Amino acid sequence: MRLGTGIRRSAVAGAIAGALLLTGCSGETGSKARADRASNGGPRAWAGGSGGTGGSGEPATGVEEGTDEGEQKFAPPDYLSTFALDVDTASYGYAVRSLDEGRRPEPSTVRPEEFVNSFRQEYDRPEGNGFSVSLDGARVNGTDDPDGDGPWSLVRVGLATRLADDGGERPPAALTFVVDVSGSMAEPGRLDLVKDSLSLLTDELRDDDSIALVTFSGEAETRLTMTRVGDSRERIRRAVADLEPSDSTNLEAGVTTGYEEAVEGRREGATNRVVLLSDALANTGETQADAILERIATARKRHGITLFGVGVGSEYGDALMERLADKGDGSTTYVSDKEEARKVFVDQLPAQVELRARDAKAQVAFDRRTVERFRLIGYENRAVADEDFRNDRVDGGEIGPGHTVTALYAVQLRPGAEGEIAKATVRWLDPATRAPRERSGSVTTGAVDAALWSEAKPRLQVTAVAAYFAEELRGGTVPGAPALDTLAERAGALAESTEDPSVDRLAEAIRRADRLRG
Repeated sequence: MRLGTGIRRSAVAGAIAGALLLTGCSGETGSKARADRASNGGPRAWAGGSGGTGGSGEPATGVEEGTDEGEQKFAPPDYLSTFALDVDTASYGYAVRSLDEGRRPEPSTVRPEEFVNSFRQEYDRPEGNGFSVSLDGARVNGTDDPDGDGPWSLVRVGLATRLADDGGERPPAALTFVVDVSGSMAEPGRLDLVKDSLSLLTDELRDDDSIALVTFSGEAETRLTMTRVGDSRERIRRAVADLEPSDSTNLEAGVTTGYEEAVEGRREGATNRVVLLSDALANTGETQADAILERIATARKRHGITLFGVGVGSEYGDALMERLADKGDGSTTYVSDKEEARKVFVDQLPAQVELRARDAKAQVAFDRRTVERFRLIGYENRAVADEDFRNDRVDGGEIGPGHTVTALYAVQLRPGAEGEIAKATVRWLDPATRAPRERSGSVTTGAVDAALWSEAKPRLQVTAVAAYFAEELRGGTVPGAPALDTLAERAGALAESTEDPSVDRLAEAIRRADRLRG
C-alpha cells in the first residue's frame, strides 16, 4: 500500500499511507517481492545485540538527495530496518468498529503501524516532490524489558510530503469503482454507506475526471462504462442509487471485470485506479488474493492500474482485502459511518490523484556504538529485505500530496552512551522522471532524553498511545507500556490538549477495550 527489522532478512524478497490513490507500475521482481512479504505474525523479535561497540562507519547527517547507487555505510546489516511506505489505516478503523460493538478485535487483524498512521502529525513539509525526514523521541518510564535492563526510549521516524496545490492543479482521475452488492452487503452500514460515499464523491470530482461502475454478487456486471463526470453527474447518481444487494460474493469476478473496464477506459495522462468497496467476505469463485490478482497482472504491470480497497461491515475480511491491496500495489482503509466516509471520499480521495513519490521505501540504520537493540513496532508485512533498499525493481509505496508516514521504534541504549542513535533514509522515484532520489535525517541521544508523558511533544505522545494500544490488543508488549486504564487517561488528556476529536475517539476505544478484557 511489504523483514529487515535490524535482523537480516535475506530469505524475504523485497505498500500510507495511509495513503490513498497510490499509482505506479512495477516490474516482475517488485511484484514477486510484495507477494513474498510476510503476513502479520504478531510482535516481532528484538534486533541488535551485545556484539561489541564497533562496526559502524562514519555516520552521515543532514540531507542527501540524488544518490542513485552505493552501499549503506552507516551500520552493518543486522543494525538495519527496511520497509515500504505503503501504509494502510483499515486495521485501526476496524478495531474501533469492533470495540464499539462490544468485542475486542482478533489479534491477527491488529497492525500497529496502521494505528500509528491513523493520526495527524505536524512534521515539516518539503518544498518539492519527495519527503521531509524528521526524527525525534523520548525516554520511557518503567522496566518492561523482555530479558534484561537498560535505558529505553521510543524513537519516531516521520516522513511527510508537500500538501496539495491550492489551485487544485492535478492530473485528471479515471476511477473504476467495483462495488460488492452481495447479500451480506444488505446489513446497515455496508451498501447504504457505499452508496452515500459514491454520491458524495460524485459532487467532489472535477468535470474532466471519469468514473466507471462495476458491481458483483454471484456474477459481475458493468453498470457504467468509463464516463466523463462533466454533464453526467445525474446519470452517475442514478446508477449509484439503483444499487441493491443480491446473493453470493464472487469477488474474483468483480475484480477481474473491474480491471477489464479500467483498461478499456484507461486515459493517458490520468491517474487510473480501481477502487474496491466490499466487506471482502468472498464465498464464490476464487477466494484467494494471489489467484485473484494473477488474473489482472497485466493491467497492473503494463498499465500501472493499481487497487485501493475500502472495507465496510461489522464482519470484514480484513486479511483478504489487505492482501488484495498489497498485491495490487495499493492500500486499504475502513469506513464504519458517514463521518469516516466523508473524510475518505470528500476530504482525501479527490486530492490524492497527484503523486509526490513512486516506489518509496525507508531504511533506518542504527549505530551499534549507542544502541544495544531495537524493535520496529509493526510493519511486519510491509518489510523489504535490507539489500533491496536501492533495488528500484522492488516495490515501495506510491505516495500522494499531504501524506505523513510514521514509524516508531523501541530502542534500548547502551548505558552511558552519547552520540548518534540512528540515521533514516527514504528513497523514492521522481513521479515524472522516475529518477531515484533520497533524503536522510538523524537523531542523537540528547534528542530522546525528554520524559515521554511529561516533556515530549503531544503528537509524539499520541503516537506512543496508539502503538501501546495496538500491541496490547494483539498480545504484545513494548517497554514502558502503561496499563490500559492509565493509557486511556493519557489519551483523554491528550484529546483535551490537542482538541482533536480523533484522539478522543482513541481514548474511548481504549476504555472499551479495558472493560472487555477477560
